[in-house]
This record gives sequence, C-alpha cells and structure tokens, in this order.
Amino acid sequence: MGDPGPCGRARAEEEVVGDRLVRAGLVRGDLDGFFGLMVDNLLQFLVILALTTGMCGLSAEFVLGTIFPGAALSLLVGNLYYAWLARKLSRETGRPVTALPYGINTVSLFAYVLFVMAPTYQELAASPGFTPEQAGRVAWQVGLVACLLSGVIETLGGFVAEWVRKVTPRAALLSTLAGIAVGFISMEFILRSFDRPLVALAPLALVLVSYLARVRWPMGLPGGLLAVLLGTAIAWGLRLAGLPGGVDVGGGDILAGAGWHPPVPVIGDLLAALGSPHVWGRISIILPMGLINVLGSLQNIESAEAEGDRFPTRPCLVANGIGTLAAACLGSCFPTTIYIGHPGWKRMGAGWAYSAANGIFFTVVALTGLIGPIARVVPVEAAMAILVWIAVIITTQAFTATPREHAPAVVLGLLPGLAAWGWLLVEMTAQGTSLAGHLAAGVHLPEVVADLRGTTIPYVGGLLTLKAGFLFSATFLAAIGVFLAERRFGRAALWAVVAGGFSWVGLMHAYTVTAGAVREEIRPGFAWPMALGYLAAAIVFLAARFLAQPVEET
Repeated sequence: MGDPGPCGRARAEEEVVGDRLVRAGLVRGDLDGFFGLMVDNLLQFLVILALTTGMCGLSAEFVLGTIFPGAALSLLVGNLYYAWLARKLSRETGRPVTALPYGINTVSLFAYVLFVMAPTYQELAASPGFTPEQAGRVAWQVGLVACLLSGVIETLGGFVAEWVRKVTPRAALLSTLAGIAVGFISMEFILRSFDRPLVALAPLALVLVSYLARVRWPMGLPGGLLAVLLGTAIAWGLRLAGLPGGVDVGGGDILAGAGWHPPVPVIGDLLAALGSPHVWGRISIILPMGLINVLGSLQNIESAEAEGDRFPTRPCLVANGIGTLAAACLGSCFPTTIYIGHPGWKRMGAGWAYSAANGIFFTVVALTGLIGPIARVVPVEAAMAILVWIAVIITTQAFTATPREHAPAVVLGLLPGLAAWGWLLVEMTAQGTSLAGHLAAGVHLPEVVADLRGTTIPYVGGLLTLKAGFLFSATFLAAIGVFLAERRFGRAALWAVVAGGFSWVGLMHAYTVTAGAVREEIRPGFAWPMALGYLAAAIVFLAARFLAQPVEET
C-alpha cells in the first residue's frame, strides 16, 4: 500500500489519540462540563465572600485564608469520588457515564448565612461584652457546627434514602428540581443576561446554537468554551473602548488577594462551639436543612438515572456527608451536595474528567487565592449562558422522562419552587426599595409583610406558607398528582396524610417573621390549618376511591 500522505497520516494520528482518550474515559464534552461546573462553583465562592463579609462580621482575609481552603478541599473529596465512580461504572457497562456534578449547596449557603450566622453576629455585636471581631468569630464557629451536623444528617440519610426513592414517584423528584431550575437558575441568569445584553446575549446565542441546534465547531472546539471566550473578549473590548458593560477589575489590581493560603484544621473551634446556645437555639434551621440536603441529593441521583446513569444511592449520599464533614473540620461553614444539572452535563457529552478537573481546579485557586483574580478577568455574564442551558435541560427532563399523563403532576411540583423564588424577589425589592433600606430606616420585616398584605400582595401569607419547606411540599404535591392521574386514590390519600404530618411537625409551611428575616423553623402546630387542609384532601381522595366512577376517554 502507498503512503497515505500528510492528511491521511494526520487523520490516522487523530484517530489513535481519540481511541486512547476513549479508553481512558476522556471525552471532548468534559471541557464544556468543566467550564459549566466551574462557573457554578465560582459563583458560590463569590456569594460566600460577599455575604460573610457583609452580614457576619468576617474579614475578606479570613474568608480567603480559612473558609475558602476548607471549602475547596471538601469539593476535591467529593469530585474525585464521583469521577472515580463514573469511570468505574463506564468500564463495567461499556458505555459513557457522566459523573454526578458536585459542589456547595446553594440553599444551605443562604440559610446558614441568613438564619444561623448573621443573627448570631448581630445579637453578639450588640452585646457589651463583644467586639465586632469576636462576634464574627463566634458566628463563624456556629456556622461550623451547623455544617458538621448537616454532614452527620447526610451520612445517616444514606442508609434510608434508597427506601424513600423507591416509594416516591419519579415525577415528584424531577419536578422539584425543575422548580428550582426555573426560578433560582434560569430566571436568575436569564434576567442578568438581559440586564447586560452586550456581554451576555452573544454567548447565550452561541450556547443555544451548540447544544439546541447540535452543531460541531471547527477543530472540535467545545461550545461552552467558545461562549466563555466570546463573552470575555466582548467585556474586555467594552472596557478598552470605555463603554458601559466592560470588565470591572476592582480598582485595577487584577491580582489582589493572591497568595498562599494553606488549609488549617479547626477542631478546637468546633469543640468550643458545640455547647453554644446559639447552635442549639437554631437547631430548627439546621435540622430541616440537613434533611432537605439529603432529599435534594436523592432527587439529583434520580435525575441522573432518568438520563441512563444509575448510581448507587447509599455510597453517594455517604460521600456527600463525608465531604460536608471535611468542610466543617477544615474551616468551611457550607455543606456540599450532589448538584442539580446532571442531564445538562450528559447532553453536553461530559464524562468523568470534568468532575475531577473541577475539584483540582478549585483546590489550586483557593490555596493560592486566585479566585478573585479569575473573577476579575472572566465576567460572570460571559459564562451564565451555560447555566441557563443546564436549567432548560433539567426542566425539560421533568416532562420527557416521566409518563405523559404525569405532566400535570410535574406542573404541581413546580409551584412551590416558584413561590420560594417569588419571595426572594420580594425580599430584594420590597415594593421597589431594598429590604436593607427598610431595615436601615427602622422599618422591621413584620411591618413590611403587613404592608404587602394590605397593598400589592394580599396573599403574602400564602406565598410564605408555600415557600417554607418548598422542597418537601413540591414532592408531596407532585406525588399526589401522580397517584391521582393513575386513579390510585388510596396512595394519594396516604401522601396527603403524611403531608399533613409534616405540616403539623413544622417541617414545611412553618416560618417565623423576625425583625430582619423570614426564618423557616420547625414550629410544631404553627401550620395546623395546612395540616387539617391536607387531612381534608385525604378524605376527598378516599371518597373518590369508593364513590367516583372513571370517565372514559373519547
């Protein structure tokens, strides 16, 4: 046979390299997956920095030197485990398997800052025996114990979660995730995209072309990477041209905050805070958040199975718990979890390497203090399009991975998540004025709620009720919808009774309006009208079982 020529040899070499990558479990989609997960986790780190310095009395140096290294190493533990598990399953099944995405739990992040750490700081900072620095350190210690207890709950939850998964309809699990995706991910980032269209819309268009139209770019470049590069180039171009929408480098010092920040075990601080009344006085926040974390991870495992990747439930949940325990012992107050978004990474073609790369990347940037410089170079708007696409896929899956007759149940499961996001907007705007502005003016939150009830939102009580424990209520509503669609009225009645029990105990629909926040607390008996309402619904379902006749479809 003759010489195939330079082009033929190049193609042959590319095929050899490709074969080696496939055998190693590496795929081109890992680069897209890495950028999407990296941006998501980077956003969490930036939120932590802003909230803990602004509301909990912690210095930026303390966050960079203590909290971030612990958080990054907890990400490393989980990401390496899920990468190893995906690679193992891929070799066993002989087909590509996408690793479960893993990172800091967004819901727990806000809950622990707003309802555990910030109230502790505010209470102690107003006491005569504490300086603001001392109050901030105690708030951080209380956050450590909250994270530790969440890790314990997650670890123990691994031994009962499989049973919960078997008795809970798939539509109930997937619709709950879709509610979060619609409100907290897609709406958040699509609104930010349209707020900064010069930077964000071109990357969004590129992502949609890449993944919705399913095209391949020259040289096989990943669409996610091209979107980030395009958005970054536009933002820097606007800055150089002196136009609005350009990159903000924070006073011009791109490398501010860079330096060596080794992780430091904080066992002494954990032990010191275990007996603190500030911890046990807020156990009604910590306990349900731990339970919600277990439920959320379970739902994400179900989401992965719907895409064809079946992972063992117990080891995954235990790994979550171990990652959270590692975070607490190394200085982070924020639990880790299996992320929403496996279907999106799967559709991108990601395998296992994107997860491992994410853990390694954040370990490096946290230990070297490079998170700030990266955020100054790559604007968030350049990468938000990837997250919007992930949210679209999650919501789509809730409808396509369940039977057609379960679609109304999926819609029911969306509603509590939308209510939770709606209240977030109310807290941020408070009739056009920031909530912080109300509080600074001496107007307490109960007065704001009362004003809303009398003017723009007369049903604000229903908004707060549906928002409280929305992960639980979404699951119950969707499950009831599934069993009604299947005319299994006894099962629907049972789920309604259990929902009433959860309401009576205070695991959902229970809250407290304080001067500065709406706290989701376990308050037995608070939601008794909801408990009786669910009981009445159960009676209706049982009556339908014995008295109603099915209508034949035409």
